[in-house]
Amino acid sequence: MQPKNTIKDRHGSRLKICLVILRTDTAKDLQPVSILLNPENRARGRPRMKTVIVVHGGAWAIPDLLAEASMAGVKNAAWAGDAVLKNGGSAIDAVEKAVRSLEDDPTFDAGHGAVLNVDGEVELDSIIMDGETLATGAVASVRNIANPVSLARAVMEKTDHVILTDRGASMFAERIGIPVADDLVTDLERKDWEQSSSYPVGVGKLFNTQWGHDTVGAVALDSLGNVACATSTGGIRNKMVGRVGDSPIIGSGGYADNRSGAVSCTGHGESILKVTLARLILFHMEQGKSATAAAEASLQYMGERVKGCGGAIVVSSTGDWAASFTTPRMAWASIKEDVLHCGLNPKEDFTQTLK
Repeated sequence: MQPKNTIKDRHGSRLKICLVILRTDTAKDLQPVSILLNPENRARGRPRMKTVIVVHGGAWAIPDLLAEASMAGVKNAAWAGDAVLKNGGSAIDAVEKAVRSLEDDPTFDAGHGAVLNVDGEVELDSIIMDGETLATGAVASVRNIANPVSLARAVMEKTDHVILTDRGASMFAERIGIPVADDLVTDLERKDWEQSSSYPVGVGKLFNTQWGHDTVGAVALDSLGNVACATSTGGIRNKMVGRVGDSPIIGSGGYADNRSGAVSCTGHGESILKVTLARLILFHMEQGKSATAAAEASLQYMGERVKGCGGAIVVSSTGDWAASFTTPRMAWASIKEDVLHCGLNPKEDFTQTLK
């Protein structure tokens, strides 16, 4: 097969034409076959997938005071991501949109609702991953950035690297024009931080109390069959300065691969890191487990092996999805085929038809 020519279609687009010669024993059987290689038309023959968006607002001991706001927040994020998908947008656009919605909501431990470290400072982590190409971007220990997920996407699309941290990430943000945000700490968080500073438990145990706080994330399947994930967090309250958990680490806080699916994890970061939870879930799916079975088996293993608890949202490349957790609560929501599912407590699944 050899490229023979380049022509233009009726819209003026350049098209590459390849001539394939099928050789046989007789000259009369030679048949030229033209193959259209215009990149814009590659997806036209592919079957359209039914889109899916799943979001979470963190797996932890969510107090009743935050329950209603947490549910409202994840539903708003799911609607935001679903609107992108319904308009033909990509999975990567949908997860970024959904996570930005959660980062902008002070109910959640990400962006505007981030918790404080032991010195009373904000340090934010995020990852985003494209399942079609395995392109990934992440940032860790960034300060004064309202939407770390968008900075992570910029790392993915505008650098040759996967992850930038602290000062380097801030310098990059300034160079590409991402504005500085000085109002990320809420009055409630400052009050809770002051109270929890004298709370008589370590950070590990603190996670499963009303003083704990956690991550947000989203996974999506778009109409072209591509999956993506995004995760964002302010970490654990009273963490050491410079501590980085699972969220920005590929294979732990999130992973996406069109060959299996996409995962966003939440929970005790050190435990998730030790078992590479996101990749473990996809491994089980590659072995034939459903999204729910894979998530539950992986969370059970993490609990048994390292005594850690957490949660995960999952979508497979065929549209199978799950929201599973081993913490007291996890706010989550999903939309598939105009049906909204959501929950907060174990085994809870409320549904609402959107049409």
